[in-house]
Amino acid sequence: MYPALLSTDSKCFFLIAGPCVIEDEVMPFRIAEHIATLCQKMAIPYIFKASYRKANRSRGDSFTGIGDEKGLTILSQIANDYHIPVLTDVHSAEEALIAAKYVDVLQIPAFLCRQTDLLEAAGQTGKCVNIKKGQFVSAQSMGFAVDKVRHTGNNNVMLTERGSFFGYQDLVVDFRSIPVMQQFATPVIMDATHSLQQPNQGAGVTGGHPEMIETIAKAAIAVGVDGLFLETHPNPQTAKSDGANMLELNLLEDLLTKLIRIRESL
Repeated sequence: MYPALLSTDSKCFFLIAGPCVIEDEVMPFRIAEHIATLCQKMAIPYIFKASYRKANRSRGDSFTGIGDEKGLTILSQIANDYHIPVLTDVHSAEEALIAAKYVDVLQIPAFLCRQTDLLEAAGQTGKCVNIKKGQFVSAQSMGFAVDKVRHTGNNNVMLTERGSFFGYQDLVVDFRSIPVMQQFATPVIMDATHSLQQPNQGAGVTGGHPEMIETIAKAAIAVGVDGLFLETHPNPQTAKSDGANMLELNLLEDLLTKLIRIRESL
């Protein structure tokens, strides 16, 4: 899967997309089939993403998942049914070892990007590791996170930009981070949905600006990002997690068409 799928050819970008979390036993397959069909038609390498468990929630009563084994099994089934790699995030060394049995890519959440034991455990699985840049760290410092994985003998590392804290309840994207992190000889991905979050809201539910997804994605492709990450759902208003910054699934084809045109013009 890596590096053949994650080509860094200047005329190609890959896509990591799917719902925020496995909500039930039907929706993930519906989303995966829709996106996989689109990407096959448009010749875009595709990785399905979904969390099998949400560990970082503001409120104790927020939805966290349908059960670890059930969620991981669904991810494995999607990989087999649609012949695509799948990604999920992990939050501890123990989780990395378990999830690696089911998925192709282990994702390190932004707020855990400095956790040495987690990075090393993910690296030791031999799986591709996608590290999200913390909202509180510089692009330059992500080189140390990459080194922690590579020291395990695993060179299959990716980095994802997802914005930096701008006050308590907003994020801003510094597009200089993309070429800076590409200097570490890793594919660099733009998370075009989480970058538009408005975290730490008083109600305990994260806000967002989904109307700006296209703007962020276009800018990243123009800068030369290797891959695009986004969360999408048929009806974001009813999504059980992060619906405020998701892309409506029926808008994805038009967005990808525009992004391909931008990449081809470079």
